Amino acid sequence: MRKILITLATLCCAVGLKAEASDYSEQWRPQYHYTPAHRWIGDPCGLVHFNGKFHAYCWGAAESDDLLHWTEINDNAITGLPKGSAPFTGSVVVDRNNTAGYGADAFIAAFTSFDEATKKQSQSIAFSHDAGRTFQYYDLNPVIDTWSTEFRDPTVIWDERTNRWIMLVAKALEKKVAFYASVDLKHWEWLSDFGPVGDSEKSWECPDMFRLPVQGTDETKWVLVVSVNWAREQYFVGEFDGTRFIPDSTDGQPLYVDSGLDYYASRTFQDYDGSLPGVYSMGWVSTWDYAQHVPTKYGKGVWSLPRELELRKTSDGLRLYQRPVSALRSLRGKPLHFSGKTKAGVIPLKGMSRLGNCYELEARISTKERNRVGLNLCASSDMRVVLTYDALSHTLLLDRTRATDCDIPKFERIAFAKVKPVNDILTLDIFVDKSLIEVYANDGECVMTALTFPAADATGAGFFSLAAGTPYDLTIYPLQTIWTK
Repeated sequence: MRKILITLATLCCAVGLKAEASDYSEQWRPQYHYTPAHRWIGDPCGLVHFNGKFHAYCWGAAESDDLLHWTEINDNAITGLPKGSAPFTGSVVVDRNNTAGYGADAFIAAFTSFDEATKKQSQSIAFSHDAGRTFQYYDLNPVIDTWSTEFRDPTVIWDERTNRWIMLVAKALEKKVAFYASVDLKHWEWLSDFGPVGDSEKSWECPDMFRLPVQGTDETKWVLVVSVNWAREQYFVGEFDGTRFIPDSTDGQPLYVDSGLDYYASRTFQDYDGSLPGVYSMGWVSTWDYAQHVPTKYGKGVWSLPRELELRKTSDGLRLYQRPVSALRSLRGKPLHFSGKTKAGVIPLKGMSRLGNCYELEARISTKERNRVGLNLCASSDMRVVLTYDALSHTLLLDRTRATDCDIPKFERIAFAKVKPVNDILTLDIFVDKSLIEVYANDGECVMTALTFPAADATGAGFFSLAAGTPYDLTIYPLQTIWTK
């Protein structure tokens, strides 16, 4: 991630912000998304499932049994760093076979070392003997050094085909992902570069690569995800032959993981137990234009809901589908229900204000009438987040130009995506959590994530329509907080 333009005190993976103990009831504190008690949080720097627990880093450590309720272990897990060096984004592996010599099942962190004096970025490792709670810096670091100031964000995976470790590193301004191989996590050999291709306007960062099942088949494919332009993520579907990533398509058209305004630097959980029923990811909910200027007091930054990933065959080829993990249903309270046919104008959704912008909204909307319909969320008399669907053009639009009364630079933005109805029905699963919204359309075919920061009285909601006659069905579940008061 691009960190050299900000102070080390607020780096994604540097020492956290200090403050008094939090009761997690601050105005914009998400209630079912993970945030640390009091510090900056950015890229997920290592997501691991091992011995029945989920582990996550940034570089503070956190653990969970269910991907919902997290225990923050510390705010600085890597010890022994040289003076003038800081750990940037990276990943974590479990060395099941003791390839690095630190013992079977040792946790190994791979991360970018940033040198404050020269601005150089190189790749380093650290090892853990306490199940990933703390890591000791390897004294012969760096393990890969190209003397570059734009070389960062390693992800390490195990390649069963070649029986060795593979590291992906972003050559940020070259818009490339470099592939390296190692048998011991200490000595690395360059294999190949991938890119530039697709969206290559400004920069590439935070690569990740994983296998996904193709729905309804016995087939799996490799997916390569890379963060681009400090604001979005694109993905490629293809094959990895142990040396190179070969995309299925080379037409240059980018495919985006999230079509919203704030989703970046996601990582998948590496499952060392082999017990997870699917592949899960989490990402950073923010954008570098204003990440340091948001009005939260407890710290800055939040991670997305955990998402289950899948590939599906479509008329346009294989596409990534994402769904919020089903465990979220355990947080649901007694629902509100609204249904009928639209009238021209706005239908207030009574009782929404008492939910305090902390709920899940499921919508089924007919598209036979070729109408334009939508939802006003986090709404007051003069503020709202507007989600609109045009059944004629098949366009889903998220408008937050009047979402907040806070002074946040470059925040007033609109996002849109093409979403075709399925059997003349548009389905939406919308998660509103105090200061952010995640929208999953058509079972995760399209996802839109955005920060909101509504005013204290902007807790209402309404369903609107350009014309009368469109059948709709809305179910709203209040969601319990994951924090112990």
